[in-house]
Amino acid sequence: MKKLIGLIFLMLFLVSSTNVTPLKSLKNPSLEGTWELVNRFNYDGMNVTDTLSNINGYRQVKIYSKGKVMWTRYSPDDPSEWFGYGSYSNSENNLEEQLEFGSEMMMKIQDTVQVFKFELQLDKDSFKQITVDDEGNKISSENYKRID
Repeated sequence: MKKLIGLIFLMLFLVSSTNVTPLKSLKNPSLEGTWELVNRFNYDGMNVTDTLSNINGYRQVKIYSKGKVMWTRYSPDDPSEWFGYGSYSNSENNLEEQLEFGSEMMMKIQDTVQVFKFELQLDKDSFKQITVDDEGNKISSENYKRID
């Protein structure tokens, strides 16, 4: 009988000390957090045709928090500064970013593109923001991994 009670207490202890991930977070992963660019894909409209890896120390990081987005990139081969800050919204399959300010190079782009719209493929620890044309054909994607 003492062994049975001891076994029950041990099982209760093990269950209570287990880190349980809520089911909701597995079904609905969040963009909230810090992400680093892993690589880029080029598409032929539907299929990946080329993978472009980061080379020579290139780094790009995005931070999503409470409806705001900030990103920056560093490329030893490009002396231009690249960064931006603004707001974002996303649904299960779409991501929109609207920059409020950024580097000189980014503001030139922002003058012609007010809202950046992407197809979104989001998992717990990775996401792809896919650029599509007016007919819905995939052009390219940036592929990120979670770093926080």
